[in-house]
Amino acid sequence: MGAGQAGERSVLGRSSGVFGVRGWLKVWSFTDPVDAILDYRTWWRRLPHGWQEHEVDAGQRQGKGLVVHLAGCDDREEAARFLRAEIAVPAAELPCLPEGEYYWYQLEGLRVLAVQDKEAAVLLGEVDHLIETGANDVIVVRPCEGSIDERQRLVPWVRDGVVLGVDLERKELRVDWDPAF
Repeated sequence: MGAGQAGERSVLGRSSGVFGVRGWLKVWSFTDPVDAILDYRTWWRRLPHGWQEHEVDAGQRQGKGLVVHLAGCDDREEAARFLRAEIAVPAAELPCLPEGEYYWYQLEGLRVLAVQDKEAAVLLGEVDHLIETGANDVIVVRPCEGSIDERQRLVPWVRDGVVLGVDLERKELRVDWDPAF
């Protein structure tokens, strides 16, 4: 999640409301720190008809959140067209992470295997998305072809506890998790 229209993108936030009458938008940022999303001047926004590129020409903290202005979006009605749209950047523009750390987009779609013992593993499903809860992130696992059942599971992202390993090449996430949960 390469650059450009056909490349992978990483979702960094979502527009959450309009701000004022001159086309500004409130933004819910998934980045840490929250205002790191403002480091990217070109955003891709998922709209009903697909991804569209937009230039951010201004942005700032406003209370506990952020507000931004997109070039050419100069009134409240125009800004309202972007409500609840995901905000993404080309994955190639993201900083490299240290070994053993991952961007959420890298985990989405991985098969989740519950390790029973050193030899046996059970396919729980695939990573649909992750949820930030404060204490630790949570992996939302949806059933897929070959999974043990049709249940959705919520698995805490706890390194060296629940999450045993990530293999991006094999597209696998191994967890210490009871399949009955």
